[in-house]
This record gives sequence, C-alpha cells and structure tokens, in this order.
Amino acid sequence: MRAERGCCALDASRDGVHVNFPGAVNSLFTTDLAFKRATEKDAMPTYRYIDQEGVVVDQSRQSGLSDADVLKIYRDMVTVSIMDLIMFDAQRQGKISFYMVSAGEEGVCVGSSSALNPRDPVFAQYREHGVYIHRGVTLDDFIQQCFSTTNDTGKGRNMPVHYGSKEHHIHTVSSTLATQIPQASGAAYAMKLENMRNPTEEGRVVACYFGEGAASEGDFHAALNIAATRSCPVLFICRNNGYAISTPTLDQYRGDGIASRGVGYGIDTVRVDGNDIFAMREVTKQARALALRDGGRPVLIEAMSYRVSHHSTSDDSFAYRARVEVEDWKRRDNPITRLRKWMENEGLWNEEKEKELRSELRADILKSYRKAEKEKKPALSGVMTDVYESLTEEQREQMGRLKGLIERYPAEYDLSDMDGGVETLEEALRQ
Repeated sequence: MRAERGCCALDASRDGVHVNFPGAVNSLFTTDLAFKRATEKDAMPTYRYIDQEGVVVDQSRQSGLSDADVLKIYRDMVTVSIMDLIMFDAQRQGKISFYMVSAGEEGVCVGSSSALNPRDPVFAQYREHGVYIHRGVTLDDFIQQCFSTTNDTGKGRNMPVHYGSKEHHIHTVSSTLATQIPQASGAAYAMKLENMRNPTEEGRVVACYFGEGAASEGDFHAALNIAATRSCPVLFICRNNGYAISTPTLDQYRGDGIASRGVGYGIDTVRVDGNDIFAMREVTKQARALALRDGGRPVLIEAMSYRVSHHSTSDDSFAYRARVEVEDWKRRDNPITRLRKWMENEGLWNEEKEKELRSELRADILKSYRKAEKEKKPALSGVMTDVYESLTEEQREQMGRLKGLIERYPAEYDLSDMDGGVETLEEALRQ
C-alpha cells in the first residue's frame, strides 16, 4: 500500500511504516519515544597494523611496501624530527622569529603522503613537514622559508613554517585556522570536473590536513557539508593529537572524537592509529580509491596521535599538562621508534645504521641552515608586488611613503643585507 501525503510518501510493510521525508530518508516510524545518545560501546574502533613493539598484529596482512620504500619512509620521518630540533633551537637563539614542530605526528604525514599521487593537490595546516619532505621539497626550501631569504619562494612575506610548493602541488599554509578546509572542498569540486573531462586518465583527489582543534571552527562544518552534498573527491585528514594549543580534547567536545562528525555528515569515515605508519598508509590508500569511486566522494580520516612538543615556540605546554605525561608518550608510543622496531625485527636496521643515518642527516640540515643564514633578505619592493597585476595608485603612494621614511631615518634601518634596498622601491615605482 502506498499513499501520497503532501511532501512525504508513506509505505506500509511487514516491518512497519517508514517515511521518506526530504530531510530524513528511510526513517522508521515508531511509537516508542526515546532520545538517542552515543555510549562508549558505540565508539569507532581504531585501525592498526603493527603494535607498539613493531609486531604485525594480523600476520595475514601484507604492507605491499618494498624494503626500499620502508627505508625512505623511515628516512623522511627522521629527517623531519632532526630538522625540527635544529629549527626549534634556532628560534630560541633569535635566528628566526617562530617555529612549529611535528614531533609525534611524523607518521601521520609521511604515511599518508606515501599513499597519495604526487599530483594530488594538498592543503596543509602547519605540522605537515613530512608531506613536503616525502614529496621532494628540499631542506633548502624549508630553511630558506624560515629565514625569509631572497630564495624563499614566498619572498619573505609569510611567517616561518608557512610553506608552499607549486612544483609539488602543495598550497601555501595560512595562519588563519581552518580556512584551508573549505578551500580544499572547492578545489576537490574542480578536481571532480577535471576527472569527468578526462575519464581515461587517473583521477586526482585533494588531501586536506588539519588538527582536531581546527574541527571546532565553523569552516570545518561548512567544508564537510559542501563536500558531502556535492560529492567532492577530498580526503579530510584530521591529526587528533590530544590538544588544541592549551585546550585538551576533553574541553573541546563530548562526542566520539572527530570521526563521529564525518558519519553525521554522511561521509565515509575511518579512525586509524596515526603512530602506525603501515596502518596510516593503508587507510589513505583505500580512502583515495574510495574518493574516486562513482564520480567522487569525500572521506574523513581521523588519525590518532599525541603532540609530544609544545604547540609552537610561543607556547609552554607544561603550563597545562604534566611533564611526565609527555615523557611517557615519548617512551612508549612514537611513530619513528615503532617503525624502527619493525625494521629491526625484519633484519633491515641496527644501531650502527641508525647512528650513520642521523649523523648524515644532521650534517645535511646544518649545511642548509648555514647557507640560509648567509643569504640576503628579499627585495623591499616585494612587500607590495604580486598582489595585483600592476601596482595600484594606493600602493604607489604607500611605497613612496616607505621610501621617504627610509631616506629620512637612514640610521634606523639596516639595509646592508637587503637585496637592493631603497633602489628596488625606486625601480618598482618607475614600472
């Protein structure tokens, strides 16, 4: 029996009557009034491949990685960890103004990046050093940006750790929290149209990284909703590291992490152990294939990890968490240590190789560091250029004022290490 009743259609069946309201499809009618609330039993499980001792949990599973692949992944994670230590100290010494490390989250970034196509556009937050390194961004690229030198592709106009790489399809980091998430949804819609125009080629997806703190912003919800309703091929990769600056997750939400929100928006969702490089890679690999299915769909990956270091060089995390908690996580569950244990179990690694690798990487990083220290700063004209195709009347006026200020107070401005100094302003004004 079927009866049309205004905006909805009623169906009678042996299971009862269900109604297809426009806003809730296939909802069963019931005479029991009950409010729903998730319990601990409803918590989404966390997928893992190896345990904390580097032992494969399910022996029937294969990583599909060659020894060379594993060694590259390990090298990339160690590179990030050593670079972070050196650059953190550089900020403390006053060499650079700001820095953020990714200690404890190297596995999330390198593991996911290894499963992406190098041509997949990436929208990062600010702890995705491993994504850049794995894609081929050089140490020089990283450190020149942090020192804001003339070789910085951003021309010194962004804060340190706000990396970007057109060559490697990585959009430049923005300080404003969560703005990259709706941008990723928009880019994914463009990828959807591109994939439809080129059905014979391998499709592309967009990868968007953010922390659980960013998921508290309105941009997160808008982005997931539009990606779901428009079926955009985007991977939302959330690094749930336990803290949003000084706010622990217990003060951020009461629900089942970030994963439950994906389900609420009708998005395919999975939770994974972010300290397990193999699990992170496998989840991303399958999520990417799922995102390309049937013309495109979004997928949410919640990668569980722990932020070992301070939020940034402007933060003292021991003001809001116990030092013993941090040390405990460092000791018992670190993505680098876990992979190293697996490699040792497989006979791929030993203490001698570890010392050799760390010595080599430290020397390479310090070489790039010293090179950046000696470089000149970008041209002053770069403060105004590249905003519009040509300088506006207002910009010319502002540049003229800047030039006049420098000439009026020459003792106040050290232009000895500036590339061009006042002359670059004069040249820009003449254009």
